[in-house]
Amino acid sequence: MGAFAAIFVHNFKIMQEIASSTTVSEQAFQALRLDVLSGRHVPESKLKVDALQQQYGFSSSPLREALNRLVQEGLVKADERKGFRVAAISPDDLADITKMRLMLDVTALHESIQHGDDAWEANIVASFHRLEKIESRLPQGPVVLDAEWSQRHRDFHMSLIAACPSERQLAWSMSLFDQAERYRHFAARNRTVLKKKDAEHRALMKAVVRRDAATAAQMLSEHIAGTQTNVLAAFALMQKNRN
Repeated sequence: MGAFAAIFVHNFKIMQEIASSTTVSEQAFQALRLDVLSGRHVPESKLKVDALQQQYGFSSSPLREALNRLVQEGLVKADERKGFRVAAISPDDLADITKMRLMLDVTALHESIQHGDDAWEANIVASFHRLEKIESRLPQGPVVLDAEWSQRHRDFHMSLIAACPSERQLAWSMSLFDQAERYRHFAARNRTVLKKKDAEHRALMKAVVRRDAATAAQMLSEHIAGTQTNVLAAFALMQKNRN
């Protein structure tokens, strides 16, 4: 099975799981959100409700609800005259997301290490194990395009900061992580060399579990900044190909 065929199978399984466990409104939201994050709906593309009805098989009501929720998350823009469209991506927007993640996530990690208990540690190890397992099973290709990998990657990062006592801070961190997800997918589509970060994730996991806050914070900062570097390289490559 080719890399992109395998990716399609993984994404189809994710959609089956969504359909089997949620309400119609939530199904519409999760399906649309997945396709926005993965880049299936490209940045700045129009999201017409009638076309989405044909594509996803939902009625207009849950789709409009889903679109409005995505507007609240910053993934979709709404205009009274132009309707809904996928939010644009740009180096400046990425820089803003990265700046906020470096402030919020690193602080949340410090507090999580301070407050985390044995169950928190166990969840970090388990989340890393699940991420590592799927990386070992995926074909050679841009793993970040795989929906299941993306979900496990998110689960791992959220497990690191889960013991932070500020629910508002955690909510912002989750939102920014998801906004950065579109950029990770963009970078994966515009590079030819596979980039796996299992070594970075393993080292980060070990530093957190041994409660080495300074090392863990430095690793997380470099990890987040590394994403920005990769995406900027993808922007440069795209511009070069256009010229």
